[in-house]
Amino acid sequence: MRQKIFQGNFAVALLLIFLLGLGLMACSTTVKERQGEPVKGEEKETSKYRAKYYHFEDVLVPGELNYKHKKSSIYETPKFKMGWMVFSKWRLDVESLIEFFSYNMEKDNWKMVNSFKGKESILNFSKPDKTCTIKITETWYEKIEVEIRVGPLGDKKM
Repeated sequence: MRQKIFQGNFAVALLLIFLLGLGLMACSTTVKERQGEPVKGEEKETSKYRAKYYHFEDVLVPGELNYKHKKSSIYETPKFKMGWMVFSKWRLDVESLIEFFSYNMEKDNWKMVNSFKGKESILNFSKPDKTCTIKITETWYEKIEVEIRVGPLGDKKM
């Protein structure tokens, strides 16, 4: 009888030590993150979500977004490139997407022309020779769709 009680207590003590060790490892990870040190295994996750240029070398897209090639189309000539790219992702913060595009488009020398924010947000940018419209749509089932359209800036004839 005493041996069974001892074995039970030993198993509980071993479980407590394991859980305590697991908790300490989690705390050390968050401390390293706060200090800005790379956490072991973090490189793989961040490279997966690294922002990327797709068909346009001056339109950076967040790495979390999934490219939908069947909904996208690019037309290219020796003088210009135009087209649209469609991306989607479940449960993504629309405000952070708007901030991402506003910051990075300016960094890539685009000028913000105007923006509309709501259930469907639209950001319009321009350069001397082309324009870009980014439409961010949030569906009722929390799916975010981002459509990026880039085209040449036409001459005004009125």
